[in-house]
Amino acid sequence: MKKFLMGVALAALAAGSAAAEEVKLQLKWVTQAQFAGYYVAQDKGFYKAEGLDVDIMPGGPDISPTQVMAGGGADVTVDWMPSALAAREKGLALVNVAQPFKKSGMMLTCLKDTGIKGPQDFRGKTLGVWFGGNEYPFLSWMSTLKIPTDGSPNGVTVLKQGFNVDPLLQKQAACISTMTYNEYWQVIDAGLKPDQLVTFKYEDEGVATLEDGLYVMQDKLSDPAFKAKMVKFVRASMKGWKYAETHPEEAAKIVIDNDATGAQTLPVQERMMKEIAKLTADSNGALDMADYDRTVKILMAGGSDPVITKKPEGAYTAEITDAALK
Repeated sequence: MKKFLMGVALAALAAGSAAAEEVKLQLKWVTQAQFAGYYVAQDKGFYKAEGLDVDIMPGGPDISPTQVMAGGGADVTVDWMPSALAAREKGLALVNVAQPFKKSGMMLTCLKDTGIKGPQDFRGKTLGVWFGGNEYPFLSWMSTLKIPTDGSPNGVTVLKQGFNVDPLLQKQAACISTMTYNEYWQVIDAGLKPDQLVTFKYEDEGVATLEDGLYVMQDKLSDPAFKAKMVKFVRASMKGWKYAETHPEEAAKIVIDNDATGAQTLPVQERMMKEIAKLTADSNGALDMADYDRTVKILMAGGSDPVITKKPEGAYTAEITDAALK
């Protein structure tokens, strides 16, 4: 009888495991606290409680989330809205299903000794800019300022910046792109003092666009089973984010435990997590339409070369987060 009961228990366990729904999540960048909410949701069992088996796939300099989605390599991806909307206008029908990040962490960090005090001083300078979809907010900002990006004396020279801060440290650029939670601190850790720098946060300049959101392919949303799975995924992910906000040290440790490269360090990830929490704190996962409209407006304000040429239709759905928040 004991053997029979054990067999039944093992069979039930196997059935439960087999019943878990698989979700492939493509991150925008490498394993770090920027994505802590997802790792926390996995580590604390929030995904498992929803019957999900989530494969969190790190990104990197050679991985484009939009290309991964186009090739069917992921069910859902973390991406910035400018990149997602630009891809959508080109024919890749990505749809925002949740927006864990409420605020932008993007900024330009400049050397004070270049004489830059305000955006008007950018003219004639070399500015480091990330590409691969991250250039769109910058280009829209320059267009709003009516500053050409053609390298002319009255404009700026755009340096295609790698994912490091070397151009600033080596004085190849007057300013570089940084995030409040990452590259800015790399500059500080390299030995520069805050009073040697001038920073321009996109939020403060009125040109902030939405960053880390969750996107799926539009055609998949016609499948009720997929939509139900995404509701579970968003609900568990937001539990992970809220836990990470209130337990930053533990969240950082979880991130470190999931870093297969061994490149991250605990002190850096703890600092990053505390900065990230400032960006996610006011979000319950729902897309704020005022933020969406502002992002679209900024991306369309590109003069003769806007990031997007028209207000997108069907680029978001509130159905997933509405159901997840019930």
